[in-house]
Amino acid sequence: MGQRTFPFGAEPAAASLVKLAGNFMIAAAIETLGEALSLISKGGIEPAAFVDLITATLFPAPAYRTYGALIAESKFQPAGFAAPLGHKDVRLLLAASESLRVPIPIGNLLNDRFLRLLAQGGENLDWSAISHLAAADAGLPRIGRS
Repeated sequence: MGQRTFPFGAEPAAASLVKLAGNFMIAAAIETLGEALSLISKGGIEPAAFVDLITATLFPAPAYRTYGALIAESKFQPAGFAAPLGHKDVRLLLAASESLRVPIPIGNLLNDRFLRLLAQGGENLDWSAISHLAAADAGLPRIGRS
């Protein structure tokens, strides 16, 4: 995103909607990484090895490399993108989806994850810390530290 200009119309709101949609996709990737790493951790597989595999094959994208490593290491501080900011973007996405009448079920899941993280004192954590909620749901203390 930032390497060239992508025109999305004359309305400035379009740029905001595109940014929110991109951040939504990153947050969804974080959630799926958290769930997948919880599964393989519970099955006795090393999370970092799995992240190495998926980022070298199926998902070589920067979001998977960056957040996969953070999640596998349970490294949520210092926050690169603080959880309250991720939550704000999810709430804005949900408001836009309601306004445009577009159901976003994963957005609702992410909103719940952020609410839970913040309710448990996660204000200073990176937004990727929502992934450890999937680990907690699986009965793991944290991914990468099972």
